[in-house]
Amino acid sequence: MNNNNEELAFEELLEFLRRSRGFDFTGYKRSSLMRRVRRQMSSQQIETFSDYLDYLQVHPEEFAPLFNTILINVTAFFRDASAWKYLQTETIPRLLNGKSEKAYIRVWSAGCASGEEAYTLAMVFAEVMGVEKFRQRVRIYATDVDEEALEQARHAIYTEKKLQPISRELREKYFESMGDRYVFRPDLRRQVIFGRHDLVQDAPISRLDLLVCRNTLMYFNSETQAKILDRFRFALNDTGVLFLGKAEMLLTHTNLFTAISLQQRIFHRVPKNNRRERFFPYPQMLEDETGIYLTQDLRLREAAFDALPFAQLVVDYQGNLMLANEQARAMFNINILDQGCPLQDLEISYRPLELRSPIEQAYRERTPILVTDVIRNLRDEQVQYLDVYIVPLEDSDREIIGVSITFNDMTRCQDLQAVLQQTNQELETANEELQSSNEELETTNEELQSTNEELETTNEELQSANEELETINEELHSTNEELQTINEDLRQRTNDLNQANAFLNSILASLQAGVMVVDRQFNILSWNEEAENLWGLRREEVQNQSLFSLDIGLPVERLREPIRNCLAGVTQRQEMVIEAINRRGRKIQCHISYNPLLGFDRERTGVILLMKESQADDP
Repeated sequence: MNNNNEELAFEELLEFLRRSRGFDFTGYKRSSLMRRVRRQMSSQQIETFSDYLDYLQVHPEEFAPLFNTILINVTAFFRDASAWKYLQTETIPRLLNGKSEKAYIRVWSAGCASGEEAYTLAMVFAEVMGVEKFRQRVRIYATDVDEEALEQARHAIYTEKKLQPISRELREKYFESMGDRYVFRPDLRRQVIFGRHDLVQDAPISRLDLLVCRNTLMYFNSETQAKILDRFRFALNDTGVLFLGKAEMLLTHTNLFTAISLQQRIFHRVPKNNRRERFFPYPQMLEDETGIYLTQDLRLREAAFDALPFAQLVVDYQGNLMLANEQARAMFNINILDQGCPLQDLEISYRPLELRSPIEQAYRERTPILVTDVIRNLRDEQVQYLDVYIVPLEDSDREIIGVSITFNDMTRCQDLQAVLQQTNQELETANEELQSSNEELETTNEELQSTNEELETTNEELQSANEELETINEELHSTNEELQTINEDLRQRTNDLNQANAFLNSILASLQAGVMVVDRQFNILSWNEEAENLWGLRREEVQNQSLFSLDIGLPVERLREPIRNCLAGVTQRQEMVIEAINRRGRKIQCHISYNPLLGFDRERTGVILLMKESQADDP
C-alpha cells in the first residue's frame, strides 16, 4: 500500500473510532499516533490499517487494549521533582496570598492518568496550608479520557514501587498500609474528584486558580494545542497559574500566557482588556396626546447653539433667516431683529458668497453642499478664507424644512498651507534621499524577515522534535516496565524449573537401579548414578550420545527392537534379562524394563530403561 492510501486508511480508522466510541484522535500528532496503533496491530499480526479496521468491526473487545496503547499512561508521584518543589515553595504561597482566608482554591489536573499527579497536588497543598485547611478550602478536579486509568485512580491504591519517589516522611503521613500495597488517606481523598473529560471536545472547568496539564499537549498537533490552550486561558482566573510538563514551552502562545518560571514550565494567565461599554443617557423627545413635543429648556439649546466655535445660520424653506449664533452675528453684523427677515434682504445673502444658488442646489439634490476657498475681504486689506457647508434639514417625514449654513474659518489653514507647500518642497528633496535609504532598509528588512521566519520555522521544528523525543521516551519507559514484568515472570519460571530438575535428580539418585532415558532418535537424555556404577561411564560422557554408539558391557543392539516397540506403543511395558559385563569385568544377568516417556499431550517422546543386576556369575 502506498503512502497516500495508507494515510487515507488511517483517517478512516480514526473516523470509525470517533463515531463508534466517541474518542476523537484527529487532533493528535500523526507520527506518534500511527506508531502506537501499529504497535497494537503487530500484537494481532495485522499489517494494514484497513485490515485492522475490519478486525475492530468484528472484535469489539479489541478497543480496550488499543486505547490503552494509544493513551500512554506514564506518570509518577513528584515527577520532575525540582518543578514540584518550585510549585510548593514559590507558586502556591504566592497564589494563597492573593486569596482571602476562607476562599476556595480550585485546581484542575488535566490528563491525570492513574492519579499519581492529582494526589501529588493534594500532598503539596496539604503541606503548604496544613491538612485541616486543605480539607476545608481545596477542590482538585482530576480528569482523563481513559476510563480504565480513572478507575485505578479512584481506588487510590499503589504498590511500594510506585511510592518510591515519595519520601518516607510523606509516605507515612499520607498513605496507609494495606498488605503489600498502600492507599491514599481517605479523609484527603474526598477532596480529589475524578471524571472523564476530553480536552478537544468537552468544555473546560472554569474559575480555576491552578491548572496542571503535564506532558499531555505534546501528543496533539499545533492547531489542537492552540485550541486547548485558549480553553485553558478561559478556565483560569485572572491570577490563575498553568503548570506544564518539561516538553511544553508555549513559545508561540505568548498572547495567552507569560512565563513565571520557564525552566519549571510554570506560566501566568495574560489578562485581556475587557472594557465595559459605557452608555450615556440622552433625553428623549416624547409626544403627548395633543401631538406637541416636550423638549428640554429652550434656553439650554440656545446657549449650546451660541457656544458653537464657528458661525452658523439656519434658514427655513421659505427663505427666512430663523437662527444665527453669536459667532455668525459678530462676523456678519447681523442684528437680533434680522432673525425672521427674508435672507435675500440681508448682506449675508450675497457677501462673501452668493448663497441662493447653493441653497437651491442643496434642496434639489437633497445632499450637503461644500463650497471651499471663499474669500472674504476684511479691513486693513486683510483676507479671510472660508469653507461654507450647506446642509438640508429634514423633519421626521423626510420633508425639507430648511438649511443649515456653516462658515468655517480656514485662514490659518491657508497660511499653514503656504508654509506647508514650502516645507513640502524641502521635504520632497529630503524624501528622495530618504527613498533611496528606505529601499536599502526594505531590502535589509526583507532579509531580516526571511531570516526571522527561518528561525521561527527551525524553532517550531525543534519544539516538535523535542515533543516527539519526549513521546518516544514515554513509550520506552512503558516498554521497559513491560520488559521488567516479563523478566520477573521468566525468573520465577526458571526457579520453578530448577526446583523441578532438583526434584527429578533426587528421585533418580534414590533409585536402586540404573536409569537411562532415550529420545525417539535413541539419544541419551538422562543417566543416573547407578548407571554409572554399572557401566563405568559418567553422565557427561554419554549425554546426548546415541545409545548404539556406546562401548559398554551391555549388548546395546539387542535393545533396539524393544525400544522401537515401546515408542510405537505395541506394548505398554516390556521386560527382559540379558547377559552383560559390568564395569568391573564381571558377567551379570541384567534385568531391563522399558517404559514410555510421555509428553504434555500424552505423546510418546522417548523410553525410560530401568537396569538392575539380577544374578552374577563368578569368572
